Amino acid sequence: MAVTLAFDVYGTLIDTHGLVAMLKGMVGDRAAEFSRTWRERQLEYAFRRALMQNYVPFSVCTAQALDHTCTLYKTPLRPDQRTALLDAYRTLPAFPDVADGLARLRAAGFRLYAFSNGTKAAVRTLLDAAGIADLFLGVISTDDVRSFKPDPAVYSHFLGAAGATDAETWLVSSNPFDVIGALSAGWRAAWVRRSSEALFDPWGLAPTVTVTDLRDLAAAIAP
Repeated sequence: MAVTLAFDVYGTLIDTHGLVAMLKGMVGDRAAEFSRTWRERQLEYAFRRALMQNYVPFSVCTAQALDHTCTLYKTPLRPDQRTALLDAYRTLPAFPDVADGLARLRAAGFRLYAFSNGTKAAVRTLLDAAGIADLFLGVISTDDVRSFKPDPAVYSHFLGAAGATDAETWLVSSNPFDVIGALSAGWRAAWVRRSSEALFDPWGLAPTVTVTDLRDLAAAIAP
């Protein structure tokens, strides 16, 4: 059976900091810092909800993280600005290497799935807006099991939904917590190091491969 690749979406395929230019018109020169904090809180809220087993859709984590970040930075948004940001978050841009990298992997015979904390509808909207939806066999969401990565249950759910086994499945992610979660579940994992400043957690687990560009992934994981 062909190797299955489970692609994280937010931060790996889609640039979660793609709204910095928009944020500059709302929060000024702290836009990049604001965006980083928003993303950190979004993930933190997902982790905490998974641990508490108090699930809400990822979009709620995103909205609540935005509200927290506004309070932290003492930059209240008007209701129309808040709505505009959350609407724009549904159509964030893909990274420049994504379309070509995915096309090369598909041409090489890999089975490609999007695997995300976002709901299927939210992820399909993102992939459609980025023009890459047709490169995937499907979208598999942690929403199906009402939890978030790196809960072991979500990696198990992926295998069942994709009709794959852990021995033939790779996670592809820029998020170290996700890579470690997949490795802990018995998968192989490719870390997409999208910044030279990105650090991998010193947990005694290392990515199976590391790339900085998705266009290099097919060669890196070829048998």
